[in-house]
Amino acid sequence: MGFKHRNFLRYVLQPSSRLTLLAMDNERIREICLALPHVTETLNWGHHLVYWVGDRDVGGKMFAMTDVDGTGTGVLWFHCGAERFHELMEREGIFGAPHLARAFWVAVERWDTLRAREVEDELARAHALIYEKLSKGTKTLLSSPEKERAKLIRERKKTVAAKKKAGVR
Repeated sequence: MGFKHRNFLRYVLQPSSRLTLLAMDNERIREICLALPHVTETLNWGHHLVYWVGDRDVGGKMFAMTDVDGTGTGVLWFHCGAERFHELMEREGIFGAPHLARAFWVAVERWDTLRAREVEDELARAHALIYEKLSKGTKTLLSSPEKERAKLIRERKKTVAAKKKAGVR
C-alpha cells in the first residue's frame, strides 16, 4: 500500500472508495464492541460507557468500558484473563484497572498505546473470555431465536424493575 501506519491510526476503505484514516477513539471502540455477538451498552458511574456480553438484567457480564468525558483513569478498560494480564502489564501505557485489576482487567492510558488491530483483538478476546464465564441459563437465553430472546429480556427487565420499586434486592 505504500502508506505508513501509525500506532493509533487504522486504514479503512469507505463506501466512496477513498482510503481514510480513522483514529482510535470512543466511537471506534463502540463500533468494534457492538459488532460482537450479544453485546449491549450502558452508561454507568456517570462517565463510563460499559459494554456487556448479554444484557446485564439477564445475567450478562461486562467485558470492556471507555471513559466518555475524559475525567477518569485511562481511556479504555477491558478484561484480559490472568495470563494476558501479566503480559499487558509489561507494556508502557497499560496498568491494572482500578477496582478491577484483581479480576484481570487492564486500563489503557492513551489511545495510541495499542495499535488499532491490537485493540480489536483484545476486545474480541475479552468478549470471548467473559462469554465463557456466563451461566448456562444466560448462554441458553442468548442462543435462543432473536424474537424469543427479546421477549424474555423484556420480561426479565420488568421483573427487575418491579423488585427495585418494591425495595427487594
